[in-house]
Amino acid sequence: MPLSYNDAVQRLLWLGHEGRSLKWDLENTRRVLDRLGRPERRFASVHIAGTNAKGSVAAMLASILRCVNHRTGLYTSPHLVRMNERIAIDGQPISNADFAAAFAATSDAIESLLAEGALPHHPSYFECLTAMALWHFAQAGVGVAVLEVGLGGRLDATNVVTPEVTVITPIDFDHERYLGHAIEQIAAEKAGIIKPGVPLVSAAAHPHARAVVAARAAELSAPLMDVDYDYRAEEAQASDFGLYRFVARARDGFTLPLAPSLRGAHQVGNALTAVAVARALGERGWKISADAIARGIAATDWPGRLQLLRRQPLTFLDGAHNPAGARQVARFCDDHLRGRPLHFVYGTVRDKAVDEVAELLFPRATSVTVTQPSTPRAAGCELLARVARNFCADVHIEPDPAAALARATARAARDDVVVVTGSLFLVGDCLRALEASAPAARTDRVTSAAAPA
Repeated sequence: MPLSYNDAVQRLLWLGHEGRSLKWDLENTRRVLDRLGRPERRFASVHIAGTNAKGSVAAMLASILRCVNHRTGLYTSPHLVRMNERIAIDGQPISNADFAAAFAATSDAIESLLAEGALPHHPSYFECLTAMALWHFAQAGVGVAVLEVGLGGRLDATNVVTPEVTVITPIDFDHERYLGHAIEQIAAEKAGIIKPGVPLVSAAAHPHARAVVAARAAELSAPLMDVDYDYRAEEAQASDFGLYRFVARARDGFTLPLAPSLRGAHQVGNALTAVAVARALGERGWKISADAIARGIAATDWPGRLQLLRRQPLTFLDGAHNPAGARQVARFCDDHLRGRPLHFVYGTVRDKAVDEVAELLFPRATSVTVTQPSTPRAAGCELLARVARNFCADVHIEPDPAAALARATARAARDDVVVVTGSLFLVGDCLRALEASAPAARTDRVTSAAAPA
């Protein structure tokens, strides 16, 4: 009897969450891919690392490539509602049947290697998913795949490809337990995806991170395009709560009107990075027109990033799980929601900088409702409430995410704003609840998140 989708998901989950099942080398992944016939060599790829924005840039670039009729794979993490979201072709998540088939092929390869003693231990959750994605892309005949690093870069399971272009988005503090407590250490891990002679597009703006990335690129003779030096946005205007229109201008005179579909001023920078990558591909012979770039970015669909759920009261979802993300949410509130009472729904996991995130966000809050995302790693509500009360007097505890969203919504007046943030797990919980209870209330990109299994 063929393996079912639910069985495949359950077996992956048995391997443990990504943080607990890290394996700090690439040998497992390489051996599994060898047994699968080196699928990653059967298509071109773009490899993207960074602390924040790598998913948004990946989604924009994949959308651009679809606009020039390339069959395009997209591998991202984490998912919001269903695991299928991580593996997509031409904007559509992998089907349940194809997911099960990819798992079965990968599992067969792993079991044969284990039986031969050719693997020291079973590959991790993320290693398995990465092998599944690469195998599926090859089987489906994609021409190019955009691959987002899961964590770090140097030892991430995705770092088995030799891409057309490598990309590094902004670098900041996150996952210090694994990547180091100095920005230079973190940058060195991200720069581990740079390959000899392969062009690099970098948006690493932090001076110390930029220096590390530039030094590594020079060491490997990788041509470097620094987005901050080579591109700028002009005539930027925001409408409809943070949807920006602007002109991207490069030093070589390239001018392009763009309309990002994602909210927040930071998405202007992410769009410039995607433009730079498309231009870098063009220099390698890929035919990508200015019109295709504009259409691709305008059509980008990337839920859970300042996503507008409702207009009365205004309700936004954003998986800002670290201080860099929280700064962008705070900036968005200041730029587009100033003067409106803000009701935050906040939940996160245990290894995050809760104090710093709370200090960035909650001085702006009229109320805060703390909750627990549906993951074993969730931080306790009592801890979150204790931290939140340092910055906001009106703090409530509601462990169930759907009930927390409902409570904040009920407390909000017609012109108030509800902001759900702290974790992409929490964003997924709220999307799932909205999908189940009020499909007619969905706006913007809610429909892009698949229904729960």
